[in-house]
Amino acid sequence: MRLFVAIEPPDQVLAELSAATGRLRPAPAELRWTRRQSWHLTLAFLGEVDERVLPDLGIRLERAARRHPPQRLSIAGAGAFPSAARGRVLWAGIQADRQALTALANSVAAGARRAGAPPPDEGRKYHPHLTLARCREPTDLTELAADLAGFAGSTWTASEIALIASYLGAEPRYTELQRWALRAKTGAQ
Repeated sequence: MRLFVAIEPPDQVLAELSAATGRLRPAPAELRWTRRQSWHLTLAFLGEVDERVLPDLGIRLERAARRHPPQRLSIAGAGAFPSAARGRVLWAGIQADRQALTALANSVAAGARRAGAPPPDEGRKYHPHLTLARCREPTDLTELAADLAGFAGSTWTASEIALIASYLGAEPRYTELQRWALRAKTGAQ
C-alpha cells in the first residue's frame, strides 16, 4: 500500500487558499489542479509499504509524535518544483519554526525506517509545502507562482500527524489510516 505521513490543515485555512487559487485555475491548460480535500503538508512520503509493517509503523510514528510539540503553521507564498520556469509541481509554502518542523519530519522518517518502511526520498532536504497542481511536462509556472507569492493565510496550531494511504488513478484519493497527537504542552514549556 502507498503511504505518507502528513499534517492536515484545518478547513478554514484550506478555504483561504482555495479562494486565492480559484482565479488561477483556468490557465495553463496542461496543469492538473489537486482537490482541496487532498491538500496536506507531507512530513514523510513512504511509498509502497507492506501491510505487515503497519503495526510496528504505528508504534514508531506514535513515539515520534510524542517527542515533538504542536507546530504553529501558516500557508504563505508559492513556488514550483524543480523551478518556476520549468515547473512540474506548483506549491504553496509553509511558514513555521523550520527547525522544529524539520525535526518532526526527520523523526517521522527515522521511525518509518526503523519499522521497515524507509522513505525513498530520505536524505533529501525537507521542503515543507502543499502541492496545488501538477503537469506531466515541464511548464513555465513563473506567473502563477508570482501571483501566489504574496499569499499569507491564517496561522493554526497542528497538534496531530496522520498516516495516510494514497490510491492513484485519474483522481488520486487519500484515506486516513491512523492519527497521533503531538506532545501536549506542559506548564514548564
